[in-house]
Amino acid sequence: MTVVVLIRHAHSTANNAGVLSGRLPGVHLSEIGIEQSKNLAERLGDIKVRAILTSPLERCQESIAPWVSKYGGGIAPTLDKNLSEVDYGSWSGRKLTALYKERLWKDVQNNPSRVVFPEGEAIAGMTQRAMSVVHRAIDLPGKGPVLLVSHGDVIKAIITSALGMHGDEFQRFVVDPASISVIDFGESKARLLLANDSRGLVRDLLATKQNKATLLGGGAGLAKKKVR
Repeated sequence: MTVVVLIRHAHSTANNAGVLSGRLPGVHLSEIGIEQSKNLAERLGDIKVRAILTSPLERCQESIAPWVSKYGGGIAPTLDKNLSEVDYGSWSGRKLTALYKERLWKDVQNNPSRVVFPEGEAIAGMTQRAMSVVHRAIDLPGKGPVLLVSHGDVIKAIITSALGMHGDEFQRFVVDPASISVIDFGESKARLLLANDSRGLVRDLLATKQNKATLLGGGAGLAKKKVR
């Protein structure tokens, strides 16, 4: 199967301050985020991956660093600017409580496919660049899943697009800090295997062979190991 594992960076200092940091430099993991990144490493566990692609922003690199150090087996993350956070333009660095009052906020919630941030990027444009990474990722040679480490809005856009949903459905998904979402691109239609999981052990899911027969009846779940 061709699986893409979408990982949102752990809790950051900007999250802690209630600030929309966007692409501003110097935003690192908070104390909570540092612990989340350690837990993330164990939740992923000792899995063999094809590649690790990450947003170049510090909080994403810091989030995957514990896993790379313990389980990476010498695979170095590749920085990909197309996984970077949305360019929020003049909204960057502002408090979310202030942004709620902006007229554009309603469009961000209800019609995101039409939104272009002031002096910044269009959500539709972000979706295109993010999906370009996904398409390249699933064509990479080798075996095992590909890990993509990115940001909440970017991951929501990838899930929406991969499932063939309209861009305005973007806000139907929640992507928490240090959460993992998994999409299987092995069949003719992409399948969402996991969404916004911030607690579970994901290594078992990634080690389970998926096939189209599991769709009958809703899915067979994880195979149980035989007890000797």
